[in-house]
Amino acid sequence: MRIQILILGLVLFLSFNMCGQEKGAEYEQPLNILVFSKTAGFRHASISSGLKMLYDLSKDQKWIITATEDPSFFNEEILPKFDIAIFLSPTGDALNESQQAAFEKFMNEGKGFVGIHAAADFEYEWPYYGKLVGAWFKTHPPAQEATVIFESFDHPAMKPFEGRKSYTTHDEWYSFKKNPRDNVNVLARLDESTVTKYKNDNWRMEDHPVIWWQDKDGVRSFYTVFGHTHEAFQDENVIEHIKNAVNWAGRRID
Repeated sequence: MRIQILILGLVLFLSFNMCGQEKGAEYEQPLNILVFSKTAGFRHASISSGLKMLYDLSKDQKWIITATEDPSFFNEEILPKFDIAIFLSPTGDALNESQQAAFEKFMNEGKGFVGIHAAADFEYEWPYYGKLVGAWFKTHPPAQEATVIFESFDHPAMKPFEGRKSYTTHDEWYSFKKNPRDNVNVLARLDESTVTKYKNDNWRMEDHPVIWWQDKDGVRSFYTVFGHTHEAFQDENVIEHIKNAVNWAGRRID
């Protein structure tokens, strides 16, 4: 199985690398991206759609993507090759202490991080990661259509939503063990009144952030709740939202 994963990572790297070198790319210099989606807990079927979305974007964005579910990539020889890490709905406990230490060193050298959806449902016993992603997942009501209220457009990831007060879509609306607002820059919160399908109120936060960013000690970190469904990665607004978040984390835009 490990050999299969390594081969998959190599194939994805080569194909995305070729894609990133196509003429007409939006940027001159490539952005080297590690996409990690190891699931030791619940596995989102939408991971495949998220990978396809990133692959499609790489053509014009000149992204060189290495997609893997192999934790052994987290070492001091491989990680420095990348500019940012995207955690695409990993779950559970996947990285050992040495791998965690290598990732902390990588991030503390001024790298970027983008957490998508279940990135908040990962490595609950790793304090550094909890601060990096901003909050840990607690629970959620059934996936359903609901409304996100925008609080700020002072971030490139919000460009596709400019001019709107809110956005209604179908997703899985995470609540978090602790409200991250005091430690992050909140861009959007869930309008809990638009969630109608639920068995109890244990998911409610009252103040319910779902999209935010951090830029601390040279480390850029972004989290978005979008990404539970295949359709999320086919939504033009969400696609641009994530594209801009990635380029911001890679210090291409401010």
